[in-house]
Amino acid sequence: MSKLNLLFFGPPGAGKGTIAKEVSKKYGIPHISTGDMLRAEVASGSELGNKVKEILEKGQLVSDEIMLEVIKNRLQQKDVEKGFILDGFPRTLPQAEGLEKLLEEIKNPITASLYFEVDVETVVKRITNRRICPKCGKIYNLITLKPKVDNICDECGTQLIQRDDDKEDVVRDRYKVYMEKTYPVIQFYMKNNNFFTIDGSGTVEIVTKKVFNILEGIV
Repeated sequence: MSKLNLLFFGPPGAGKGTIAKEVSKKYGIPHISTGDMLRAEVASGSELGNKVKEILEKGQLVSDEIMLEVIKNRLQQKDVEKGFILDGFPRTLPQAEGLEKLLEEIKNPITASLYFEVDVETVVKRITNRRICPKCGKIYNLITLKPKVDNICDECGTQLIQRDDDKEDVVRDRYKVYMEKTYPVIQFYMKNNNFFTIDGSGTVEIVTKKVFNILEGIV
């Protein structure tokens, strides 16, 4: 099998994280999210990790330069031999340009970019129906993954909550920000041959099947 280096894009609630887990399982490649990368770097206690820790503790955003350094470290680890899924990066044009240069430098180019297209009303419906258990962290959805007893966690019996950033006004704002900031990045990758737009409004099963069909054509 040829190497499978993938970029996953899509607004909050597009389901790309869930699909990425399925792809990761099927092809044995790590699903790398920005948050996971930063946490791993901090946990390593490296000089770069300490720098990142300091920035995060101050509540500041990690600069593009540091972010690219973190990614470079991550993409040189042993588990990416067969490939990787990069989820949540790049978010801006300078990040996209920096990533292109970095991947060229480490001779590990992107195989395909997948954009999960979902309209704002679908995103609002999905996210505002999300509920989380504050005790065990299990996530439910009042439409697609209901708890057995209304508003009570199946696992530990705790009352479920709705996170503040899952409320409608916040969701609409996050979608708007995503479209303003990240859509230029999607246009940047559209120029490449292996760019695919996927209708992400279907069920996880339907969308996963579409993704697998695309990837089978590549590998």
